Amino acid sequence: MARNTSLYFRIVEGRNLPAKDVSGTSDPYCIVKVDNEVVARTATVWKNLSPFWGEEYTLHLPMGFHSLSFHVMDEDTIGHDDVIGKITLSKEAIGSQPKGLDCWLNLTRVDPDEEVQGEIHLSLELLKDTEKISLRCQVIEARDLAPRDISGTSDPFTRLIFNNHSAETSIIKKTRFPHWGETLELELDPEELREEGTVTVEVWDWDMVGKNDFLGKVEIPFACLHKTPPLEGWFRLLPLGNDEVDAGGKLGALRLKVRLVEDRILPSVYYQPLIHLLVESVISPTEVEDSSALTMLEEVNTVESRQDVAMTLVKIYLGQGLVVPFLDYLNTREVNNTSDPNTLFRSNSLSSKAMEQFMKAVGMLYLHEVLKPIINRIFDEKKYIELDPCKIDLNRTRRISFKGAVSEAEVRDSSVEMLQSYLTSIIESIVGSVDQCPPVMRVAFKQLHKRVEEQFAEPENEDVKYLAISGFFFLRFFAPAILTPKLFQLRDQHADTRTSRTLLLLAKALQSVGNMGLQLGHGKEQWMAPLHPIILRSVASVKDFLDKLIDIDHDIVSEVPQRAVFMPSVTVKEGYLHKHKAEGPQLLSRFAFKKRYFWLTSETLSYAKTPDWQVRSSIPIQCVCAVERVDENAFQQQNVMQVITQDNEGQLHTMYIQCKNVNELNQWLSAIRKVSIYNERMLPSFHPGAHRSGKWTCCLQADRAVTGCSKTHSAVTLGDWSDPLDPDVETQTIYKQLLQGRDKLRKKYLELPDSDQTSSSKENINPDIHPDGAECNVQLMKPGQSVAARLLAVIDDLEQAHATFQRRETEDGTSVILNP
Repeated sequence: MARNTSLYFRIVEGRNLPAKDVSGTSDPYCIVKVDNEVVARTATVWKNLSPFWGEEYTLHLPMGFHSLSFHVMDEDTIGHDDVIGKITLSKEAIGSQPKGLDCWLNLTRVDPDEEVQGEIHLSLELLKDTEKISLRCQVIEARDLAPRDISGTSDPFTRLIFNNHSAETSIIKKTRFPHWGETLELELDPEELREEGTVTVEVWDWDMVGKNDFLGKVEIPFACLHKTPPLEGWFRLLPLGNDEVDAGGKLGALRLKVRLVEDRILPSVYYQPLIHLLVESVISPTEVEDSSALTMLEEVNTVESRQDVAMTLVKIYLGQGLVVPFLDYLNTREVNNTSDPNTLFRSNSLSSKAMEQFMKAVGMLYLHEVLKPIINRIFDEKKYIELDPCKIDLNRTRRISFKGAVSEAEVRDSSVEMLQSYLTSIIESIVGSVDQCPPVMRVAFKQLHKRVEEQFAEPENEDVKYLAISGFFFLRFFAPAILTPKLFQLRDQHADTRTSRTLLLLAKALQSVGNMGLQLGHGKEQWMAPLHPIILRSVASVKDFLDKLIDIDHDIVSEVPQRAVFMPSVTVKEGYLHKHKAEGPQLLSRFAFKKRYFWLTSETLSYAKTPDWQVRSSIPIQCVCAVERVDENAFQQQNVMQVITQDNEGQLHTMYIQCKNVNELNQWLSAIRKVSIYNERMLPSFHPGAHRSGKWTCCLQADRAVTGCSKTHSAVTLGDWSDPLDPDVETQTIYKQLLQGRDKLRKKYLELPDSDQTSSSKENINPDIHPDGAECNVQLMKPGQSVAARLLAVIDDLEQAHATFQRRETEDGTSVILNP
């Protein structure tokens, strides 16, 4: 039984941060670490002590984790960035809140002795003979130690301590992955055998000048060593333990949302009955109004989890090749239950959320293609644009003419002209994108158009069929992407205040376009009136676009199951990176990386000098066997990753690639790991360094072919729209939702009211007689009772299977983790 750990976190905002700059402000950003490995960096909010980020991430961690920390930093253009403070949450603290954390937390000071990381490989045993009693510790190796020196490495040594006895290993210079292979032995007095003390193994960084730096410790109860076999394994290094609490929030606070989802995933065969019920709901519904497994799921689904459930269902039906019938089923129910066309899809129902998540799952590359050029232009031009008379600030404008001060009217006219230009470009790009829109998206909209037209056939409701599609397409897809382009991966940074205002005005205008201009002039923002003509002129072209969008044959969409959202021919990720020149003479690091343009599909990772270059070099994805970070000291460069491949002869080859920042590094790592996730020959270990000057820079071993000194993380990925489909994980999520609502379903569909039970008992006393003489007890069936009984039986079976597997794990001892 596999384990699956997903960690969701949202960095909302900060408040009352201390000023770090001479201007009396700070330029704060957050670094997020999982077990001291950087997994995300927010954008910098310039000159702000109460910054808003609103950035969210989902991290898939199949091997689990121990702690999640948020470090708030002040960015400096010269010198090192200042540390403001941090918040550390243990896995246990996060997991203790089933609905997750959503609160303000005070920042604490950063203590170097608490910033430890890594593991150490030890073997300990108690030796007793007639002559002496001794404690023997084999210090084998360590990995991923914290860098304490300016070189990005450490000079580690290990100290064994028990009572007043101690012994030390030798010092290994300039490495975070030391191999000692030494045996330390402490001679004990007989009376010490009865003590209940603790054996401590400490790791330190040796410094020639000043005091040594603490790298972590392992504590083992002495009683554990009385057992016959030696205690051996990898132990996680722990901090000193003197956690400091910042009284009164003097360093400010962060508002965080954090949720942990841990599941044991059963073998696929156990989920098939539930998959069958979900498939049955959409491929053979007798009547749309009848109860089904899908409608019962909607009944027990909470508002908080609706978006997650919607995305999970979209992935399940994508995997079954039934996403169009699934959306059609939900949308038909929604349309048939709506009497007022003005309220159609205005709520956050399961059908609305499912359509939103479906567009993100299959349409993000399309959205990027349509919007990215115009978004980049807006960011590059940084125009001051404002239409609201109450917000026009003449001091923030650039001089428009040489005739003197700029007037409010000139600012307004200039703003209208620029907004019209931007809005025209956006609308033209969208209405000209019919052929770029994914076919499955077009077919889903065609079905939606058909259902709305059937339900609201009256002439006065002629526009409803257009509004239903444009409501999703413009209001829930394109407008939010324009408003917050970073959250849709259109930009690496948040917009500054000036650009953010421009984007807000454009998003408002595009919402009016999506509403077909029907609400123009009725709102409070009458200052938007100069954009009304262009909005009204676009209505005809938008309708024409929507007519062309749904003019597609159903057969174009393949109904075969897909293992991934992205198809082989689609570029999952692309952009400029720096590739290391591996062959030839040793070059200085600054000259060893050459700028190349990379493309990633589910089949190849290729690169060339420029996007237009005719000759490309390609690596088959099926040959990838590890994708990992590279230590900074390997090339004295930050944000470097390595792609390790294996050729047909079994020979390993490594390509080093440098990214421009840690976010880009994590995105490329995650993207390549996702497309190679089903590869068979993945490596269990790797070298975080490079083989230079006759030795590995990480573990200092000379043999180029020696086994890697650190475990790989190839299954750790950032969750986003391009996640590969995993039917077992997705069905487990739906099972958990149904399990929480099981009692509600049983009470509604299977338990009879008291009056019905009395009536039923009377009928059982006087059975009907069939003409052939057979007796039959007459019992009234509740609507949906049969489906509910089958669904509840499936839930009970899955619960029993989980209990059985968990019991086997405990009996086998596989759930016991050494020094977790």
